[in-house]
Amino acid sequence: MSKLLINADMGESFGPWVMGLDEHVMPHVDLANVACGFHASDPHVIRKTVRLAKQYGVKVGAHPSYPDLVGFGRRSIACSPDEVEDLVLYQVGALAGICQAEGTRVHYIKPHGALYNDMIRDLNLFEAVVKAVRDFDASLPLMTMATCDTSREENIASRYGVTLWFEAFADRAYDANGRLVSRSVPGAVHEDARTIVDQAVRIAKGEALTAIDGSEIVLAANTLCVHGDNNESIAAIQSIREAIKALP
Repeated sequence: MSKLLINADMGESFGPWVMGLDEHVMPHVDLANVACGFHASDPHVIRKTVRLAKQYGVKVGAHPSYPDLVGFGRRSIACSPDEVEDLVLYQVGALAGICQAEGTRVHYIKPHGALYNDMIRDLNLFEAVVKAVRDFDASLPLMTMATCDTSREENIASRYGVTLWFEAFADRAYDANGRLVSRSVPGAVHEDARTIVDQAVRIAKGEALTAIDGSEIVLAANTLCVHGDNNESIAAIQSIREAIKALP
C-alpha cells in the first residue's frame, strides 16, 4: 500500500433502525468495514451495504465483534481465545457468503469496538484473531491499531503468514503510547472539522501528532478511519479525501 487508504464502518443499521449515512459516505472511501451481525446489522442490511460498496468500487472488509447488539460491541466480553477465533470465523464466513452472491469478496478483516481494543491489550486474543484470518484466508490483511510500537503484533502475524494493515483515526485523541483515549475522557473525540482534517493530513505525511498529555507521537499507518453520521462529518470526509489526494 503506497498511499493512505480511507476506511469507514458501514452497514450498522438494524431492521428499521438506521445508523450512519452510508449512501453519502461510500463514494468518498476506499474501504468499507461491514458489520457482520454481532454488534449491528442483519442479513438484509449486510447485502444492501455490499451492493452499495460494489456500486462505487469500494473494497469490502469484514467487521466482526463480540456478540453484543445491546452494547453495540463496545463492551468487553469474557471470551476465551478459542471462542474469539470461532466468532471471527463465523462472522467472516457470513459476510463472505453474501459477497459471493453479489459477485464480490471479502478483501480484509477489521475487528470492531471492544474486541479491536482488547486484542491490543491481550496478545492471546490478538493471536486468536490472527489464527482466524489464517484459517479463513491467509491472503487477507488484518487491520489493527497503529501505535508507537507495533513490534509484538508484527511478530505474531509473521508467524502465521498474515499481513497487517495499521490504522489511524482522524477524529480521535491519542495517549503517549499511540493508543486511543477512552471515549469516557473529555476531548477523546474531536468535533472540530479543521482539527480532524489537520490530523488526517499529518498522519498521511508521517508528521507528529500531539497526544492528550502534550507529548508528540508519530504513527506509521496504512489506512485512516473516518466516521460519517451527520452532515458535518460527511463534509469532513470529503475534505480529508481531497487533502490526501493533493499530497505529492
